[in-house]
Amino acid sequence: MAEEEIKDKTAEATEATAEVAPKTKAAKGKKGKKIVNAGAVHIQATFNNTIISVTDKTGAVLSASSAGANGFRGSKKGTAFAAGVAAEKALEFAKKNHALNSVDVYVSGIGLGRDAAIRAISTVGIRIDSITDVTPIAHGGVRPKGERKP
Repeated sequence: MAEEEIKDKTAEATEATAEVAPKTKAAKGKKGKKIVNAGAVHIQATFNNTIISVTDKTGAVLSASSAGANGFRGSKKGTAFAAGVAAEKALEFAKKNHALNSVDVYVSGIGLGRDAAIRAISTVGIRIDSITDVTPIAHGGVRPKGERKP
């Protein structure tokens, strides 16, 4: 008789947990690919590396690549060839997956990859609308506090 009571209690417990168990959410499907006709390419060229970011007009990144991400190591990351390879990879991905066909280019920095990355954009077949240099320029800073020295 004790065994029957135990079986009844376990059966009641499993029924209760089955009722309390949360329902699974409906499976979410993948979102469609974002189609962007016009975007921006941001090139950050330093002496040690070149980083390419492809964005839409609002600034959301579509793809990115760098010389280091493409297998270049050490001083080879700062070369013009490495910058061209990085730009081609980032732009081919954006063109293939997001239908990108025209860009504004923003170049920052003084590295060797500046010109090579811009040339690589045109070889991929993407139209360049404008090229802007956004490298910050030092101006000596603001006037320090205190009296003027004679």
